[in-house]
Amino acid sequence: MDTALPHGVVPAPGPRHVHDALFFSSPDELAAATVPFAQEGLAAGDAVVVTAAPATADVVRTAVDDERVRVLDRGSAYARRTPAAVTAFRRLADELTAAGARRVRVLGETDFGRTEREQLEWQRYEAVTNHALAGWPLWGLCLFDTTRLPEPVLESAARTHPTVVTARSRTPNPRFVDPAEYLRGLPVPVEPLQSAAPRLAVDAVADPIALRHAVAAELAAVGGPREVVEDFLLAVDETTSNAVRHGAPPVGLRLWTSAERVVCTVIDHGTGLGDPFAGYGPAHGEDLSRGGMGVWLARQLCDHVDISSGPDGVAVRLTTALR
Repeated sequence: MDTALPHGVVPAPGPRHVHDALFFSSPDELAAATVPFAQEGLAAGDAVVVTAAPATADVVRTAVDDERVRVLDRGSAYARRTPAAVTAFRRLADELTAAGARRVRVLGETDFGRTEREQLEWQRYEAVTNHALAGWPLWGLCLFDTTRLPEPVLESAARTHPTVVTARSRTPNPRFVDPAEYLRGLPVPVEPLQSAAPRLAVDAVADPIALRHAVAAELAAVGGPREVVEDFLLAVDETTSNAVRHGAPPVGLRLWTSAERVVCTVIDHGTGLGDPFAGYGPAHGEDLSRGGMGVWLARQLCDHVDISSGPDGVAVRLTTALR
């Protein structure tokens, strides 16, 4: 009997990270592609998790109709900040495989947010996971509603997933771009607040402790939740210390504040960060005593971290909304 797969169809992978995309335009199309994915996983001893918008999750859960399918609140998986989402999926894989699952299949629907700035951050996340989750036994089938999502998000999804799934096939994605190349090509958004004069400007950091006090004094005058402001101060402190230790002098800082958000850039004259995946996990894995925490902490503590490198050095921009 001929068991060859149709031309171009990719066989089911082994129990390592896989990142597939499903583009759907109706509940029927969604169900037709997700039911076999879930049923085949359950039959193979995989855990199957759905984490999606309520309407999407209801379609999948009803269509599969198996109590072994777990529905996880989307906010628990796709946390407010992208590095936390990476951590959440790593923990999910660890917990469910420790409980006996061979692998974890995730039917996931990212909440790309309401603004272009938020969407860009989650587009970055979709590329990052190809690298950041590579060592975990996760098979993600990412769900993209073509009737609802804006074109730039759909375009990015087509460029960040190696394989595309339909009800009939699983095929290589000819539009997939190497994740590092994709990340390096993403734009650094314009920050309007930077068109105004900064509240604080330091051209050459000589005393990091004195600088921290100066930044803290400026931030004390802004509104917003205290814990948010304190997180931002810690991120500025860590980023500045990182530049002093690992960059090249002089190290400069600019701070802008408004009623809506706070922005800080830290500039040094080194060669910059060559790793486009920097900051989506501690630099030395679980051994936090070895350092390498600056960018990782900044991504945990701020809404957005933008890194720009050029002939004059590297600039790290931190942004956090206050409301």
